[in-house]
Amino acid sequence: MGEMRASEPTLTLIRELGERFSKKIGIDLETKKSSEIFKWFLASILFGARITEKIVVNTYREFEARNLLTPSKILNTGWDGLVEVLDEGGYVRYDFKTATKLLEVMGALEKRYKGDLNNLHKAASDSRRLEQMLTSLGKGIGPVTVSIFLRELRGIWEKADPMPQELVIQASRNLGFTKLAGKDEKERLLILKQLKDVWRQSEIKKGSFIDLEAALVRLGRDFCRKNRCKTCLVRVHCEHPHRANV
Repeated sequence: MGEMRASEPTLTLIRELGERFSKKIGIDLETKKSSEIFKWFLASILFGARITEKIVVNTYREFEARNLLTPSKILNTGWDGLVEVLDEGGYVRYDFKTATKLLEVMGALEKRYKGDLNNLHKAASDSRRLEQMLTSLGKGIGPVTVSIFLRELRGIWEKADPMPQELVIQASRNLGFTKLAGKDEKERLLILKQLKDVWRQSEIKKGSFIDLEAALVRLGRDFCRKNRCKTCLVRVHCEHPHRANV
């Protein structure tokens, strides 16, 4: 894969789909403040379900409007109150399950780390241990949620370096960024390295590797997974078999 092959789709991706999810909802992770990192953690839990970005943003806004942006305030709201907040935001399909999840996770975060995710990061020995510690906060915190959360903390938290998940891998394969399927940890680590090489080769001055990841997530979610090749913004660079029919 040559430099030109990598840079052309990368430029288009960043321009069309590269807005970070945290920035879109007004969270400033660059400050490294515990309050901002917690806001993104809450949003990541909401993003972890198979639900539209619009509903997630609306639901996060509902938490924001009610000033439910700390573990203690979420715990004090109780299960019925959380279901009401989730329903108001349109998170109806997952309301009961998510309310239960939030109470369990916030309780563990308060008990183990005084409600501060920076304390959790400080206690982790390395990247993989960090992921394990996040997952152990509750049953509802799985690999997808952890990846969403840590993806936008690269370069902010020293130990935040999650492996790419299914949507990113699918989009990356279609664009020829990788030939690997990510069938095991070794392959996913290699894909991560390849994607970082793609970003470096693009020589894009504005933004960071996080923006490329965000774009690949949206590409995988909104186009690749749905085989929406005809309306894909980077279809001229696509190597997916459906491309032949466009």
